[in-house]
Amino acid sequence: MEIFDGTIIATAAPAIADDLGVAPVDVNAAMTGYLIAVAVGLPISGWLADRFGARRILLGAIAIFTLASALCVISVDLRMLVAARILQGLGGALMVPVGRLSVLRVTAKADMLDAIAYLTWPALLAPVIAPVLGGWIVTVASWHWIFLINIPLGVLAFVVGARIVPAVRSAVAPLDWVGFVLCAGFLASLLIGIELVRPTASGDFDPLLLIATAAVIILFLATWAWFRRTPHPLLRFGTLRVPSFRVTNIGGSTYRMIISAVPFLLPLMLQVGFGWSAVRAGFFVLLLFAGNVLIKPATSPLLRRLGFRTVLIGSIVCGGLALVAIASLRPTTPIWAMAMILVLSGAFRSIGFSAYNSLQFADIDPADLADANTLSSTLQQVAAGLGVAVGALLLRLSDRVLGTPARGPITAYGLAFVLLAVIMMQPLVQALRLHRAAGDELTRR
Repeated sequence: MEIFDGTIIATAAPAIADDLGVAPVDVNAAMTGYLIAVAVGLPISGWLADRFGARRILLGAIAIFTLASALCVISVDLRMLVAARILQGLGGALMVPVGRLSVLRVTAKADMLDAIAYLTWPALLAPVIAPVLGGWIVTVASWHWIFLINIPLGVLAFVVGARIVPAVRSAVAPLDWVGFVLCAGFLASLLIGIELVRPTASGDFDPLLLIATAAVIILFLATWAWFRRTPHPLLRFGTLRVPSFRVTNIGGSTYRMIISAVPFLLPLMLQVGFGWSAVRAGFFVLLLFAGNVLIKPATSPLLRRLGFRTVLIGSIVCGGLALVAIASLRPTTPIWAMAMILVLSGAFRSIGFSAYNSLQFADIDPADLADANTLSSTLQQVAAGLGVAVGALLLRLSDRVLGTPARGPITAYGLAFVLLAVIMMQPLVQALRLHRAAGDELTRR
């Protein structure tokens, strides 16, 4: 539910925008607010689970998530929808890490590759299935049903969770409230700053952008300084000294940001740029999932035969080329060519995503696993949230740079995808620095 709701409104954005009286690209605030709220709540999820018990925290999170979904249904404007989505995100932040940490704590390193492959499926499946379901819902009903379906799912999850999740508690250090407030403030100001990077009616940028930028810099420095000096920081960065963990969470975060932007930009390009219906656009985005599924059985054998470094480099390079190919799409492009590009893009996306997820804990000591999991979960969720925000930002800036009405929004979408391909160079550099034997213990090479 948590990952699914991160992108389900992508295809429904034009319908939501029309109903609430805003521009389709502005609906990204409801997506980004949700994802950043998840990122804000993630750092304290592990502490809360240890302090109060995993079952109690999980059930409370499901209840919050379900209630927030009901509030989304009754939203009458974009501000109310964004507020409800932020509450929904806070509930989602407490659901996922508890389950993942429970799995990691009982899984031997020899079985870690297969275990993480199962954990990766929801993260690959949900963002691609979501636009299809969202497009179908707004076509046959209204966008409100996007959130109504969470209510029976939430009730079912609550009942199942109450039966199968053990009530385990652990001794923990006091919660770093100062670190939590600083970190939350930094993430919130970063989101607000990105949203303010848009021209006003006069063609200038909002003067509040300067204030938001200053807040981002000050809060970042304050947060970093606090985490380094306090004895029990909210986030511990010591695990970044491990090369494989550093590559998968620094370069990997940029990679996740880029692939998170694609399911947001692609439905908008197909609907607003190409004039397609929400259902047609949604089903076309489903081709990304087709690529995920088709390549998935070959992912683990590829890693075992070629190693993590080679697979990561190949998936990043090919993924960047796929973004350039998507940028070249036009309404006149043959359907078979569009389909082939999206299937290949989905395949490369799946390979890279699986490789990053599998490698990140390969060299982490069991004693550091909880800290590494919390840091990794936070960085990944921030990357996903920034992916939607950065995708919208690149689209606005591309439209402003190109700007000529005769050239239309399709060119702006194309430039946005090209810029994403350029940003892909950062994780490529990180992957090239990875040791050739990284992760061999997992692949048994």
